[in-house]
Amino acid sequence: MRSYAAQRAGLAIVQLAVLSVLVFVLTSLLPGDAADLRFTETLTPSQVAALRAELGLDQPPVERFVHWLGNVVTGDLGTSLISGGPVADIVRNSIGATLVLTLATLAIVVPLAVALGIVMGTRENGRVDRTITSITLALSAIPDFVIAVVLVAVFSLKLGWLPATWIGGNLLSSPALLILPIAVLFGRTVCLLSRQVRAGTVAALNAEYVTQARRLGVPRRQLLLRHVLPNAAVPGVQELARTGDTLLGGVLVVEAIFAIPGFATALVDGVETRDIPTVQGLTLVLAIAALLINLAADLVCNRLVPRTEALR
Repeated sequence: MRSYAAQRAGLAIVQLAVLSVLVFVLTSLLPGDAADLRFTETLTPSQVAALRAELGLDQPPVERFVHWLGNVVTGDLGTSLISGGPVADIVRNSIGATLVLTLATLAIVVPLAVALGIVMGTRENGRVDRTITSITLALSAIPDFVIAVVLVAVFSLKLGWLPATWIGGNLLSSPALLILPIAVLFGRTVCLLSRQVRAGTVAALNAEYVTQARRLGVPRRQLLLRHVLPNAAVPGVQELARTGDTLLGGVLVVEAIFAIPGFATALVDGVETRDIPTVQGLTLVLAIAALLINLAADLVCNRLVPRTEALR
């Protein structure tokens, strides 16, 4: 386990290095910069040139990358070209809402998806299995933004039960603000995850060692908890890692739809104002989060079934 963890951590470091290059290159390809934006508003061409030199935008890309990467390694994500404050402060101010939405969704989705997957797997091809499978397939085919529009139209505009957008205040102290966003994120995530748990449960139940345990008279409860569930959890955890990546993207979409002041708002503001350091910092944090999710999933899978090898 330790050697595998060390190998996987080494691979994660390489992936992180590649990610940092991609983040810098892709964000640097955004058209214009903060100096251009100010030029269109207040500054003369000579003032724009002076501002670009002051902000370091006139330096060669390689030099800017080395400087940026050196700062990132020390925990400095740079300085916002618009506000003049540290990008790390923007990350801290916007990460709270994103974390609340993500963790709250996972806290509901994971236990429910595992329960549904086990129920479907232990009743393979039965009425319950076919019914739940049909529902999950239908829900997973509906885009998040369509679900959001329907929920807002029904529960906010027609019935007036829930707020359609963020109205200020702390998300944790206002649970009503979380209901619709979580409902939007909930559907596809629980569908994808439950189907993988079902597949793992069916495969484990048909395994030779489980058949032998049945012959030996092992109680069904013990059989499920000690032999079936750990093996069924492996594809579930792997799917959870993929779902986690998708969920982060879904959270950003939901934040934009419901005007929640999280990463999405900060990213959109950064792109609109050509605030490249802010966009780079936020994008890098999201990329690192996705990388850590996959790393954790691989380690958990290896722990559950030591012979499991990371496929990603």
